[in-house]
Amino acid sequence: MKDITIYCVNLQKSVQVREGLTLLEIYRLLGVELPHQVLCARVNNKTEDLNYCVYNPKQIEFIDITHGSGSRAYVRSLCFVLYKAIEDIMPGMQLRIEHSISKGYYCEINVQDKISEESIIRIKQRMREIVDADMPFERIECPTKEALEIFRSQGMEDKVALLETSRTLYTIYYRLDNLIDYYYSCLVPSTGYLKVFDLIKYNGGLLLVPPSVDNPQVTSQIVRQEKMLKAFEEYVRFNHIVGLSNVGNLNQAILARRATDLIKVIEALHEKKIAGIADEITEKCKNGEARVILISGPSSSGKTTFSKRLSIQLMTNLLRPVTISLDNYFVNRENTPKDESGDYDYESLYALDLELFNKDLNRLLKGEEVDMPTYNFESGKRIYRGNKLKLDRASVLILEGIHALNPDLTPQIENKLKYRVYVSALTSISIDDHNWIPTGDNRLLRRIIRDYKYRGSTAQSTIARWPSVRRGEEKWIFPYQENADAMFNSSLLFELAVMKRHATPILSAVPRDCPEYGEANRLLKFLDFFLPLAEHEIPPTSLLREFLGGSSFKY
Repeated sequence: MKDITIYCVNLQKSVQVREGLTLLEIYRLLGVELPHQVLCARVNNKTEDLNYCVYNPKQIEFIDITHGSGSRAYVRSLCFVLYKAIEDIMPGMQLRIEHSISKGYYCEINVQDKISEESIIRIKQRMREIVDADMPFERIECPTKEALEIFRSQGMEDKVALLETSRTLYTIYYRLDNLIDYYYSCLVPSTGYLKVFDLIKYNGGLLLVPPSVDNPQVTSQIVRQEKMLKAFEEYVRFNHIVGLSNVGNLNQAILARRATDLIKVIEALHEKKIAGIADEITEKCKNGEARVILISGPSSSGKTTFSKRLSIQLMTNLLRPVTISLDNYFVNRENTPKDESGDYDYESLYALDLELFNKDLNRLLKGEEVDMPTYNFESGKRIYRGNKLKLDRASVLILEGIHALNPDLTPQIENKLKYRVYVSALTSISIDDHNWIPTGDNRLLRRIIRDYKYRGSTAQSTIARWPSVRRGEEKWIFPYQENADAMFNSSLLFELAVMKRHATPILSAVPRDCPEYGEANRLLKFLDFFLPLAEHEIPPTSLLREFLGGSSFKY
């Protein structure tokens, strides 16, 4: 055995270690101290599990649960423990982990009736026993042909469909005791790493609760999200009806040349939902209500296209939608609040002149003519250019922005005059029964493509900004989403297969020597599951066109 040189990012120095050591052995040898337990590492900016052996000089950064890669490894491993516990307590029952919600992960088991509280207690107790036993997660790599035989023999048809259609030569799967499962990225070394979790009854299923992001020593505090759960459930039911619950099903549909019909049905579903929201607004308007339509949602959720399509549907109902930009109500730059770094915080609610905004709204709703402001971003000043606005009886105001559902935006407007819509890409298709697609990944891919095409931004710069965007969403958007009168799911069942063609070359251009390479590589691995789908059948009014280009709307 010879010594090799590694650069430890945590220690910010190069050290000599014996070749062939695992990452966990190197971690212990170097005495690296992290705020919390080490879970995995980034090797040359790629995430690897702690059993990864190092034979050549590498750059290594050890990661705990406060890092996105560490958090994902913890949750994936916890899902395997849940699967193992269910198999031990209720053999043969199918577990489906569907999506994140309420600071946890919503799961269903195919029992005849809703799962009982007693069963949940037994499953959780078994999970505790598995964690206390500190069982190893064994990583196994073999030809995909062999993996298919194993999964098929155990009735795991979701994984068979995925691996058959994604056409990889080799497959990595994991073993826990006598049970195997498939996860598309690394796990922690053993179950003993997973001491913090909870499992509770949630509607008709289970909620698997991971550690809190802010304090990993305790579980996340549950935030009930009934409206969002209902939106998810509606699309999950739709997926079952069209027979496309997972990526393997979608790939099979593409191979069978059913994609054209699929696109038409899903686009029609979007139009039906938008028309339904427009009809509800129209009925309220007849009773003197819903004169102000407030539309909010996180980055790249498709708020702008939704607003334009909603306006069309409102016009077919003989209403006259008028759009007001919240950006024109920014306070003058010197009055803009600053963030913790001392920079101007334009995402803060208090970057807006709330008093003037509410005063103008009230005057408009009373039928008065209002001189509307314009914000000059070069000078940082609000100016007036003689842009007069007056509403008539058929007019409705549309306000789109991240603060639209925050009650502090419009405190002077009567509640009955407001109709709130929350727009987000609630990705309802799964990779397989135990691997879901995070909604944040869906939106990040949309943004990477849009920023590259229309803003001249690289994937590296978009990925670098994404954590800041997410923090802003957590602070200013997500706490108010349940205030919505209607939720619109902007995701399209086929969109990731279409975006693959656009995103792959952009992500592949991220340099290997930058920190953003790890996230780009993760997204590329995730997109590899999808067969590519041509976009020529997607209509010019599709919400997806906001990101891909070719839209008939002007932005």
